[in-house]
Amino acid sequence: MSILIIFISRVDHLNFCELQQRCARYRSGQEEPEGLVDWQELTRLTQGQAVVVERVRLVDQGIAIEGQFELPQLAGLTAEDQVFVTAFVRCHGSIKEMERIFGVSYPTIKSRLNRIAGSLEFVDTDPAPGRMEILDRLRRGEITAAQAADELTRLR
Repeated sequence: MSILIIFISRVDHLNFCELQQRCARYRSGQEEPEGLVDWQELTRLTQGQAVVVERVRLVDQGIAIEGQFELPQLAGLTAEDQVFVTAFVRCHGSIKEMERIFGVSYPTIKSRLNRIAGSLEFVDTDPAPGRMEILDRLRRGEITAAQAADELTRLR
């Protein structure tokens, strides 16, 4: 987890063109950017398998927390894909701006976005209410019996 934090903090402080050039220099063996090497090595070692962090250390406070911490989906992406997603967010989703930053065409950007999106599971942040939630709302008087029956029918 700390490797990811270091990596993301490095991305926030670098110009994306510079970051892209540094990634290219790393791939060619000319440079070893801080944070990027460790995360890429971890990604290579795990070969896409699920990773669970068992120890997190807060360096400034001298505190270590042990347990099982699941990494977010974005941490499972390659370092280059993480840079790409970060750039996309920083560009407010503008593919035209992504074309400028990475120096590639619209179809190339779109293809890469589709590949990355396909590797991520959709996380429903507002799931449909379950049977118990509908019945609780009925009990509290928030919905009528007819509305509850309609919602319960749609669940099937």
